[in-house]
Amino acid sequence: MKRDLATLRKKLHLFSGLVLATFILGHFGNLFAGLVSVEAMEAVRQPLHLIWRSWPGTILLYGALFGHFAMALDSLYRRQTLRMPPREALKILFGLSLPFLLVAHVVGTRLEYTLSGFSMDYPRILRILWSNNFDTYKQSFALLAAWSHGCLGIWFWLRGKAWFDRYALALYSAAILVPVIALIGFAVSARSLDPAVQSLRWFEEGRSDPATLAALRQAIYIGLLLAIGTVLTLRAWPSRGRIRITYPDGRVVPVTAGFSVLEASRSAGIPHLSICGGRGRCSTCRVRITSGLHGQPDATDAESATLRRIRAPANVRLACQLRPAKDLTIAPVLGADSMGLKSGPSSEEAAGRERRITVLFCDLRDFTQLAQKQLPFDTVFLLNRYFETIGEAVESSGGVIDKFIGDGVLALFGLNTTVEEASAQALAATVRISKGIALLNRSFSSELEKPLRIAMGMHAGPAIIGHIGYGKATALTAVGDTINAASRLEGFAKEYDAEIAVSADVVRYAGLTLEGHERHHITIRGRTGTLETLIIPKATDIAASLPATEAQAV
Repeated sequence: MKRDLATLRKKLHLFSGLVLATFILGHFGNLFAGLVSVEAMEAVRQPLHLIWRSWPGTILLYGALFGHFAMALDSLYRRQTLRMPPREALKILFGLSLPFLLVAHVVGTRLEYTLSGFSMDYPRILRILWSNNFDTYKQSFALLAAWSHGCLGIWFWLRGKAWFDRYALALYSAAILVPVIALIGFAVSARSLDPAVQSLRWFEEGRSDPATLAALRQAIYIGLLLAIGTVLTLRAWPSRGRIRITYPDGRVVPVTAGFSVLEASRSAGIPHLSICGGRGRCSTCRVRITSGLHGQPDATDAESATLRRIRAPANVRLACQLRPAKDLTIAPVLGADSMGLKSGPSSEEAAGRERRITVLFCDLRDFTQLAQKQLPFDTVFLLNRYFETIGEAVESSGGVIDKFIGDGVLALFGLNTTVEEASAQALAATVRISKGIALLNRSFSSELEKPLRIAMGMHAGPAIIGHIGYGKATALTAVGDTINAASRLEGFAKEYDAEIAVSADVVRYAGLTLEGHERHHITIRGRTGTLETLIIPKATDIAASLPATEAQAV
């Protein structure tokens, strides 16, 4: 029942918004005609009035208006926190302010027509609006607020569509040009009226009593304020139960029952990705429920569709859609605060020197094919989990990440140690990486058609360490024959369907023998002679051969 209600609420919100957007677009069409003449505006107004002033049109328009406002209040009431991205805040602000801006215009046109049968034509409307600067600015702002609210709503609705990027520029251009042209038409048509009567305000015979219209305006203003005030009061009323949400770092966020996990994160200032704005149209906010799954509300249709598409296990839910009914413990799958890297050595220690280092190249095999079958946001998520795994393995072994190249990683060892120690660290890092990839495969076995496979190449030798690049793109990196050789060995590992292709130099520097593994003498382009290379099918096979200090660490 709750799932059906949530789905119905979304559909009604969208439908009412599209009805209002259609009405506003027609209104702007009226103003476009003002570039021609006031008579042209009247000609466009007539068919529009036949539609919107008929009983079906009236019920549809004002039902959509009041329904959209009521659902905006409901959305405001159900929010745990008023912290939100700027676009969402602007959408809500425009939506709540719009009725206040339109009251005078609606009362002076539609309600007066209902009470007295008097129909305002455009010459009268333009004279009234243009005779007072406040009315002119208020009406202009109302048009911009209505249009901005509609554009933001449509943007939140369409941005996840596959075709949106192809037409984004045209849509953005229309979003800017339509209100600009409409306001120009408004100004041109108003200035074309006879200046002698532009400032006149009169109530012709047969019109409603001005006091009655003023009383109606005041009553509507009070009703709107009471509605918003009631919602804000109910939000603060401590009558509903409290739910405790526990995060991986031990933080516990108490929230009022009925609010979403995403809102809980935002209220506590915990970074939590939500690309679609919390509408269940992407999976970037998903969380893994580690405790308290039983007894939680069922997923809505929209949430279920997204979870099925990514083949999520039963304990994964969308944070924007899950409104806990009891305490639970969660772990955000895509952490907004784990996208970066830990700091490496200072530039003063490493820049502008020639050192003997150990270089590790690693790359995912067949990742392009895998990415084609994933949602774009999920591909980003998977890459970041992979990069996180590599980064933690490298840094915990004593190395630093030089750069990410597509789904490949270049890591350096020995910036502040001997090449012998660096080689042992690099070999230990490969064991950690192999274990980390195996853990990723277990964690996402239901979402991956086949497990992730890694290929690594390692070589040790001299390299130039320095800051290379231009402007903000400058970064500490290494160049030289050693880096080229490690890159070639990574490709060699793929050719032999192995996890590691490591040069004999690395093995010798680390003090290992690694007998029993396949050996080859390969030629490196641009390098004289051959490079003796060991092929190791699984990195974990060398764990027992590592020096005692490194073996204990892995």
